[in-house]
Amino acid sequence: MVLKHRFIRVFLFASVAVLAAACNQTPQDGKRAASAAIVDSTVTCVSHGIPSRAAAIAESEKEHTFLGADDATMVYVQGGKFLMGTAEFADASPVHEVTVGGFWMDEHEVTNAQFARFVAATGYQTIAERPLDPKDFPNVPLDALQPGSAVFTPPDRAVSLNNHLQWWSYVPGASWRQPEGPGSDLEGRENEPVVHIAYADAAAFAKWAGKRLPTEAEWEYAARAGHSDSKYYWGNDLKPEGRWIANVYQGSFPTEDNGEDGFKGVAPVKSYGPNAWGLYDMDGNVWEWCSDYYRPDYYENSPAHDPEGPKDSYDPLEPGTVKRVQRGGSFLCNEQYCERYIAGSRGKGEISSGSNNLGFRCVSDQPAPKG
Repeated sequence: MVLKHRFIRVFLFASVAVLAAACNQTPQDGKRAASAAIVDSTVTCVSHGIPSRAAAIAESEKEHTFLGADDATMVYVQGGKFLMGTAEFADASPVHEVTVGGFWMDEHEVTNAQFARFVAATGYQTIAERPLDPKDFPNVPLDALQPGSAVFTPPDRAVSLNNHLQWWSYVPGASWRQPEGPGSDLEGRENEPVVHIAYADAAAFAKWAGKRLPTEAEWEYAARAGHSDSKYYWGNDLKPEGRWIANVYQGSFPTEDNGEDGFKGVAPVKSYGPNAWGLYDMDGNVWEWCSDYYRPDYYENSPAHDPEGPKDSYDPLEPGTVKRVQRGGSFLCNEQYCERYIAGSRGKGEISSGSNNLGFRCVSDQPAPKG
């Protein structure tokens, strides 16, 4: 695989926009981009009331679960119609009606323990762990060509928010095994979402598990869980009853995460309540890969039934770079800089890049439960 857009280019002062894609943050001094040029992404799911239809689905889910080859509990999402997208972001517009068929979805993000079983069974090596080919980096010194990935590294002083490289670093040795780089490990973190996952890594796991990655229409439909007209996936209040219900960033970004929501950095899966359809962490914690190629103009002509994304990728910030959609936001999303709590917003990422706030979950087309 050609790796010329990996985060190492950021580390070596080459492609600034690649890393912006991975963290899905637009340098607008905390304001959402109104330009048609760009984008980023999303939110959580814990609902106030459960509509009667959703309540029936939830009850059905208690009686019927599906386990994939990875032994992950899955929830059946009954198909239906919803309004996809949001007018708040140019690449998530226009809002349009979409119908999706039923599918099974992992109840939470794939964890370190689950990914470790996959690696043990297959010997798979993630892109972040693979040697770099000097031919792909003709202008980079050989001693700088070390496998690694992007790690959020907060500065020790207040900085302006117009340069994300002030808090992102390419760390040689960083991978799913060493989330913060050499010296870090997975001890006690088995139930945290696996991170530093490139698109090919997620797709390989899904294939091994007998599943696939969700389309972004499936992902958003499941995240909304019946809240088709609310500002956030869980309702219209950012903090219902004064509570944080997703693992996001509080404090002065990017220097000090005060952990008001209970966590600094990644949280174990299921640390917050599920949404109305029994799905956990559909916003915050880590970004999640979807199968769709990314184009900012796709919603203008996307199909009304089971859209699978455009046939190719295009990002005006990086023409020629292949990107896929990411959804759900991460522990770094905040009102100051990356406001991705809004339902329907999108993210994007170069397919061979990872970071310590990027993971995934899977879906399956197994038959619907009976009864």
